[in-house]
Amino acid sequence: MGWLNFFQNNTTQLHHSFGRGINANLSPDEEELFNKSYTAFEKKDILNAYEFFFKSLENFTDDICNENISTSRNEEKLSFSIFQGTAEVTGYITQEHLYAEAILCKLSSTNVALKRYILDRNYQLTYAYYFIDNGYIKVKIYHDNITMTPQKIFFPLREIALNADFDKEYIKNEFDTVVLENTSHLETIDENELKVKHTFLQKTTQDVIEKINNLPTNDNSGKQAFLLLNTYYMIDYLLVPHFSIYQKMSKKVQDYFIDDSTTIEAKNNDLRNYIIKLQKIDFPTFSKNFYNAKYTFSPIEKTAKEDVDSFISESLLKIRWYKHNRYPLIIPTIYKYIAFYILYNYGLNPVVKSLLHTLVEIQNQQYFIDLGYTELYNESDNSFAKKTIIARIEDIIEPHQERFKSLEPFGEELNFSSLNEFSNSFYIQIQNLDFEEI
Repeated sequence: MGWLNFFQNNTTQLHHSFGRGINANLSPDEEELFNKSYTAFEKKDILNAYEFFFKSLENFTDDICNENISTSRNEEKLSFSIFQGTAEVTGYITQEHLYAEAILCKLSSTNVALKRYILDRNYQLTYAYYFIDNGYIKVKIYHDNITMTPQKIFFPLREIALNADFDKEYIKNEFDTVVLENTSHLETIDENELKVKHTFLQKTTQDVIEKINNLPTNDNSGKQAFLLLNTYYMIDYLLVPHFSIYQKMSKKVQDYFIDDSTTIEAKNNDLRNYIIKLQKIDFPTFSKNFYNAKYTFSPIEKTAKEDVDSFISESLLKIRWYKHNRYPLIIPTIYKYIAFYILYNYGLNPVVKSLLHTLVEIQNQQYFIDLGYTELYNESDNSFAKKTIIARIEDIIEPHQERFKSLEPFGEELNFSSLNEFSNSFYIQIQNLDFEEI
């Protein structure tokens, strides 16, 4: 089951959550547990097969289980609970069937618009569907276990978990009179951490507005786009907002790339207007958009390493164009944009994900220092904690060298002369990583 570990695991231990992936490690026995599940399914030992499968999906922080999945069983039935953000998927398994459901809200609190939305969602799902049960709107899956395998059940469970979480977030934002059900597992974030996030939001949005205002009046739409989109990606990855902020930001980014009927100037203006609103948001309103939660499934499908490498190459070419045409002020933003774009849009293997997070930490050092992290880069004197950075890269890569024989740490190859040169050399080294299994 290495493919799942390769997709979801994260080798760098983090004290805070960053991005939309799973900030945790899978069990060191994950592959063995998956293989046991596969064997048990072949033998029609259904309850043990599912129990092994659920254990393979457990994740850990500092070797402590996050209890993102819990199970209980008797001779005839295995009951389970899976946490995914705002959603809790509960269900049971017998020798013959799997049943799972997640509760969204009470039917009595809904209106016509929400009911229409739920009906439309049924046409967008592959395995799950919404229904009304005992006065609640729920989403469920029901499967026979006749020809079940771990691969066959992974995707239906992932679909119900991800979509229940998404729709509860969406409902919270779009239908403010509707009360979400079954959210007692959500945890509040420490107020001091929220203050750091709020201060960062205010400073970041103010800085980008000032930079845009200081751009030359002629032909600056491309530079504005980099500044604005980088701000959206940066807020999403570093702050990880939910509810209203997340819904509005993700919708605007989606529209930016999908809507071909609008000029780039109009798109930039739309992004800029919402950044101005974010800059003015007060702390109590801001705080309502954050929580800590447990996650089991990553929301993004695995991306081929070649696609990541291609995007890096295209972006570095743009940097060279701006450098050649003497637009040096936008270059540091593009170096940040590359990492944030990849982390936002691509499903990364654990090595690349952790390496890019390290680069993000260096490029946005003050935010991490404010959160209590060790300094890796000092902007005032342009100095790097070189030994610490090299050791961090080794810690990320070395656990995977048994599987990928040609994978080598590259800290000694980096250019520490400036942050721009460091970023450039870092991306090139990521492109050079060899994940071929020999």
